[in-house]
Amino acid sequence: MVTTEPAAQSEDHDDVVGFDSTEVCQIVGSRVRELRQAMGVTMAAFAESADISLGMLSKIEHGQTAPSLATMVRLSRAAQVPLTALFRGLDEERDIVIIRAGEGHEIIHEGSGPGRTYTDLGSLRGPNRVIEPLLTELTEADEVFPLYQHPGIEIIHILDGKMEYGFGPSRYEIAAGDTMQFHGEVAHGPTKLIELPVRFLSIKVYPPPTTD
Repeated sequence: MVTTEPAAQSEDHDDVVGFDSTEVCQIVGSRVRELRQAMGVTMAAFAESADISLGMLSKIEHGQTAPSLATMVRLSRAAQVPLTALFRGLDEERDIVIIRAGEGHEIIHEGSGPGRTYTDLGSLRGPNRVIEPLLTELTEADEVFPLYQHPGIEIIHILDGKMEYGFGPSRYEIAAGDTMQFHGEVAHGPTKLIELPVRFLSIKVYPPPTTD
């Protein structure tokens, strides 16, 4: 459901020397979110305090972008911690990830809007993200939903509600308990919400990177 972005974009091409950029994205994002939640402030309030956009903070917390050194300084000041606190855990292995209830990363992207919540459920450490689990909650049906395309395969399991789901020119009605699996290269997404709220788990499985 989320337009795919490279796993390790750099906000202004200032990578942290000596570390894999993907690891920096994931660790810094997790630490920023933990610190913000410990302060008990919203993403909007924390972004304003750090003098960055809400969208940028969402990307940082989600591990979608490697913040520049200047941005990390602003983040550490907003969190009232030393800059080095943002890198805590960088050398730790992550062969298992447990996301407790309510602790997923909320994503803000082009498809976001009133009545739409997208929560990333974490990923293992590594140079490439292989699997992307996402919890989507849709509570308002008065707007048009965009369709998405991405590499690999996607699996959707409906937890609550009922909706019409588009796949290319076709439309399918799916309800709680139903599961869909399809190729992500074909345009897809909700086209009509029938019974609200709609909650579903989507799992994207990306193809392995090509080697020369």
